[in-house]
Amino acid sequence: MRVGLSWLREHVQLPAKVSAAEIDLALTNLGIEVEHIVDQRELVTGDLVVGRVLTIEELTEFKKPIRFVTLDIGQSKPQEVICGATNFAEGDLVVVILPGGVLPGGFEVGSRKTYGRVSNGMICSARELGISDDHAGIIVLDPAVDAKLGDDARHVLGMDDIGLAVEITPDRGYQMSVRGLARELAHAYHVPFTDPGLGKHTEATKKPAWPLTIDDPAGCDRYAARLVRGVDPKAPTPDFMKRRLTTAGIRTLGLPIDITNYVMLELGQPMHAFDADRINGALVVRRAKAGEKLVTLDGSTRVLSEEDMVICDDTGPISLAAVMGGQTSEVVDGTTNVLFEAAHWDPTMVGRTARRHKLFSEAAKRWERGVDRNLCLVGIERAVSLLVEYGGGKAGKEVLDLNYPSEPVTITMAADKPSKLIGVDYSVDRISDLLTEIGCDVAAYDDRVEVVPPSWRPDLREPADLVEEVVRLDGFENVPSVLPIAPPGNGLTAAQRRKRGVGRALAEQGYVEVLSYPFVSRSVMQTLGVPEHAVRLANPISEEEPFMRTSLLPGLLGALKRNLGRGQRDVALFEQGLVFLPAPQAALPPTMGVAARPEESLWQQANAAVPRQPWQVAAVLAGEFERSGWWGAGRVAGWADAVQAARDVLAASAVPERDIVVEQLVSKPFHPGRCAGITIGGVSVGMAGELHPEICAALEVPRGTCAMELQLDAVPLPGVTPPPVISNYPPALIDVALVLPQEIPNAAVEAALLEGAGPLLESLRLFDVYQGKGIEEGKRSLAYNLTFRAPDRTLKVEEAVAARDSAVAVAASRFGAVLRGTSAPAGSSKSA
Repeated sequence: MRVGLSWLREHVQLPAKVSAAEIDLALTNLGIEVEHIVDQRELVTGDLVVGRVLTIEELTEFKKPIRFVTLDIGQSKPQEVICGATNFAEGDLVVVILPGGVLPGGFEVGSRKTYGRVSNGMICSARELGISDDHAGIIVLDPAVDAKLGDDARHVLGMDDIGLAVEITPDRGYQMSVRGLARELAHAYHVPFTDPGLGKHTEATKKPAWPLTIDDPAGCDRYAARLVRGVDPKAPTPDFMKRRLTTAGIRTLGLPIDITNYVMLELGQPMHAFDADRINGALVVRRAKAGEKLVTLDGSTRVLSEEDMVICDDTGPISLAAVMGGQTSEVVDGTTNVLFEAAHWDPTMVGRTARRHKLFSEAAKRWERGVDRNLCLVGIERAVSLLVEYGGGKAGKEVLDLNYPSEPVTITMAADKPSKLIGVDYSVDRISDLLTEIGCDVAAYDDRVEVVPPSWRPDLREPADLVEEVVRLDGFENVPSVLPIAPPGNGLTAAQRRKRGVGRALAEQGYVEVLSYPFVSRSVMQTLGVPEHAVRLANPISEEEPFMRTSLLPGLLGALKRNLGRGQRDVALFEQGLVFLPAPQAALPPTMGVAARPEESLWQQANAAVPRQPWQVAAVLAGEFERSGWWGAGRVAGWADAVQAARDVLAASAVPERDIVVEQLVSKPFHPGRCAGITIGGVSVGMAGELHPEICAALEVPRGTCAMELQLDAVPLPGVTPPPVISNYPPALIDVALVLPQEIPNAAVEAALLEGAGPLLESLRLFDVYQGKGIEEGKRSLAYNLTFRAPDRTLKVEEAVAARDSAVAVAASRFGAVLRGTSAPAGSSKSA
């Protein structure tokens, strides 16, 4: 929205010497984004004068039109200039900048020889002067302009004003008008405001200005019209109106059309002017029929949708309602009878129509933000009076006003709500005064206020909107920069504590957390062997990755590849996040409207279509896990490190070590001999190991890359963590080596030892695996450190040995374990 301050002053009594910086600050404090404020008196320096074209000589020897022009600028000798514009003739009044003047952008004008002639100055266009974007030609002044040749042209052009350009938020359509901005400045300066929207108007008559029916009151709940006959088709647009439209960035197109744009800028009420002689029969406001066509004012043929609103006569659609008129009924050069229309349209309908047809007109921008429905008759009255005054027509006595008003909405707000949300003590009286200031009808009570918003504020719908108005008008600068006191709560949930604990545990082991996009391609899922039954996005960011991930590994391995490609040799990464697992036969979600809350059955269908989204953690590592250096050789990351990462995650999740079972597994994408499945209480929670060499090659990551992935939602949440039991008594340390068939997993052996040892066993650790000389073929030796301790006494040797023998006895009976170095069963009386 662009407007001159002089126009705003007609409705608000601003201080006489207010500066551009002060206006900028005032609007910003009210929450209005100011793009720029320009003091137009400072745009152009030097002599900018009014001149009359005396002669024009066409220089035809050049490829483009070039004119040598002589001008009368009130001096004894004509001024000679070179000009490339062709939209003026001898006798026209133009704007001339003389040598020494400086145009916006620092362009200095001087005397110079060009095209074989000397140019002393320059004839200016509106864009060159910085007052609009129009560069179709130079400015040609109205012959009746009140200025003498050689006079300063700034006053004639309105360049003695302050120009405002503000960006209006989508919910504050009332600010897209002189009426709205003047009201805001009145709030800022606490000065009187004269509301042009409350001007006089003629009420509807029994006989309408034109026969019209509304078939769809939901799309158009008010339509007003009035006819002006006998308009002079050659009547020019008055100079003040041209200047104000030009400042706003709107082209002048003829008096009737310029008046509709002028009223729109002044009041915020978009209007349309029809040539009454080109309308055939009665008018109908309705929804378009599928396939109907309309040639709009821009010359484009529009294929209409059933959601579009149109205005029709006997020939069919003649206007795309609220967006753009049609060519068959537009005002033309010979129009003498003008029918003005001012209506109130559904904002949602207008917004969708504008986007469907890519027609973002000034009218549509205002309609989709909300327009005061009470402006229709006021806008008609204003447009008719302007056309009669400057176009010489006669206003018809008949006035059409079809009105389908809705019941006013009352918003009830607790009196202490603004104070609670903002942290400033607002009294009920202060709240009432501020809301009354913006036009609300307020009934104030001790505990609440009941508010009826004004017709120009459709954005006020709930108590939070009223709170925003209270703090905005009272002043954002009055809100202290103090953090509010957080209400007491229960702290982190068990899931949140686990998430943080897992991240901290992996970070302490040297892993770096990454966040990857949840989008994957079908080929990557096929390569890794992760579930391919995935959710496909209807509108993906990239067609190469249209699916939602079913595993964290694709994103992690992509991050690993990028890091390696950028020179990182040793990389260990982890990520926590959701995966998306649709049901095997997921139903499509039902279609639900927005007019009311869906029925419970529809909610159930919608929820049934939502994919399951478990929380998982994964890690990948490549290169050295323990760095090499002057101190010695390092250690390359292996499958055991991936398994240990899984153990660290489960330990951070407070899963007891004895409940974790790690067993060999063959599963894609892991190496068949270097993969472990991890279970807790018989429930599989994930896998860890070294990736298959073929998969490493396909994904372009190093051979031997390792990974692990756990489904944390399958791991029981930790309860209250008991305090550790610390014994002051010495431990009993016993090692035992068992010879077993090599297919028996270590996890099963550890479980047997734990079961047999009883409560005195404090810890159990595998420290050696041996196959070779002295061990029967097909078997291997597993050696364990067993630590026994009692919390209340020093263990006797006999007690520790008995617990050891009980442990190995279970292993012997369950797996046929034999103590190494003896042929006796592990449960015999011989010591290990």
